[in-house]
Amino acid sequence: MSAQSKLAAGSCAYGNVTFLDAMVIGAGVAGLYQLYRLREMGLTVRAYDTASGVGGTWYWNRYPGARFDSQAEIYQYWFSEELYKSWQPTERFPAQPETEEWLNFVANRLNLKKDIQFNTRIASAHFCEDSGRWVVTTAAGETINTQYLISCCGMLSAPLSDRFPGQADFQGQIYHTGLWPKDPVDFNGKRVAVVGTGATGIQVIQTIAPTVGSMTVFVRTPQYVIPMRNPKYSKADWEKWGTQFHQLKKRVRETFAGFDYDFDAGPWAEKTPDERQAVLEQLWKDGSLAMWLASFPEMFFDEQVNEVVSQFVRIKMRERLRSRPDLCDLLIPTDYGFGTHRVPLENNYLEVYLQSNVKAVDCKQSPIERIVPQGIQTADGKIHEVDIIVLAVGFDAGSGALSRIDIRGRDSRSLKEQWQQEIRTAMGLQIHGYPNLFTTGAPLAPSAALCNMTTCLQQQVDWITGCIEFAAEHGKHVVEASKALEDNWVQHHDETAAKTLVVKTDSWYMGSNVDGKPRRLLSYIGGAGDYHRRCAEIAAQGYPGFEMA
Repeated sequence: MSAQSKLAAGSCAYGNVTFLDAMVIGAGVAGLYQLYRLREMGLTVRAYDTASGVGGTWYWNRYPGARFDSQAEIYQYWFSEELYKSWQPTERFPAQPETEEWLNFVANRLNLKKDIQFNTRIASAHFCEDSGRWVVTTAAGETINTQYLISCCGMLSAPLSDRFPGQADFQGQIYHTGLWPKDPVDFNGKRVAVVGTGATGIQVIQTIAPTVGSMTVFVRTPQYVIPMRNPKYSKADWEKWGTQFHQLKKRVRETFAGFDYDFDAGPWAEKTPDERQAVLEQLWKDGSLAMWLASFPEMFFDEQVNEVVSQFVRIKMRERLRSRPDLCDLLIPTDYGFGTHRVPLENNYLEVYLQSNVKAVDCKQSPIERIVPQGIQTADGKIHEVDIIVLAVGFDAGSGALSRIDIRGRDSRSLKEQWQQEIRTAMGLQIHGYPNLFTTGAPLAPSAALCNMTTCLQQQVDWITGCIEFAAEHGKHVVEASKALEDNWVQHHDETAAKTLVVKTDSWYMGSNVDGKPRRLLSYIGGAGDYHRRCAEIAAQGYPGFEMA
């Protein structure tokens, strides 16, 4: 298969090669939109994805209970009011099947699938300096020669699947939540182990609890949780949201985390304890991430403020555990503050532990040592016999997807090797030394973790498209972030992060879940609104710091 590019092939191209103006890796939320925008420019562009269909994270993460925790009215594409109004979500926080269906609806409405190659894993991408183009190879041996390479791989798309020694010896079934099979898994009456109690593990646990024969949950890091309020949406409800399309579109681009809510309660110091309590109660009842991302920003900087908010949540959780001291000690965090980890929404998660057929294992007291044929062996020598093991153990976030591709820039420098030493980017949009490589959802941008993903991914796609358009209009063929720009951004990113409590907590936000990963906050915490303004200013000024030739 080949495509006729409008651009001349460089001297690195030879043999049976597909020539493109632009190549997109990934067909999820960002990849679909990036394909659409570049195609609208008139470029010869193609997207490639390992999956057999569109959806990205919503293709792979089809585990029981998977659903997003951004409200349906703002987890949307904003380039078309007609597209927005044409799809009607069934509830405030739709589940994975509906989200995958929505992304297929978008792809079909825009006729995108004809320009997507599925079941294709990208193995390598090498920059050819004499042509200023990328030579990309797939695992099946195909070669693509492209001027621009845009990564829309996703920030949570490199699952940590081989987590424990002995996994291959297990006589039952092992499932990683990020690699869940399409065929349903039968939990009915089975002895099930769930390893991990982050947002994903919580969704699995609360969903399969009614059907399992027994459940053993291996708890290492307990989570602060917020009860989800998830009303159904009628046609009339969605028509009402449709009338607010333009207001919502503007709002999400200005707020701290790309949602339609922000820190509007006013300064903590100007409120009485009763007024603060009232704000927290109101946000708690909302049943959304507003409790985390729209209460008091001081919570992220001031340990005393954070402790007050943390204690508020602990009390709420303790009430639900019915004064079971053993469960309260195990499931309610005390060694880190609310909001410094990813905060999950849940439905009756804590109540699961009150079931007689559910037990929790304290992995701080007795860590998992290995998987054995019968089940899971912990450090105290006990073997927990089970039929099914669910690994909700997370991802090599932010950097993992690109690090698993052999990406080589100028002078054959290896991105994997560089990021093993230090994770750096220029605003999460480019990496110095890798010309014409653009990234979405990459480290050091809000989209790496701290943003409503549709908001921040679309903003990055729009910026990347604008930059490519600018280069073409000025007769430029190569775009590369300068070292000075990258240095300045890394310094600003680190200075901003250092003011917060987030960097004092071990979590996947800091890369702490991957052995040997350099410690740095993966996501820019200066706010999505601030980041968007900075990006817009750079574009308005002619992209200073992004060198073009």
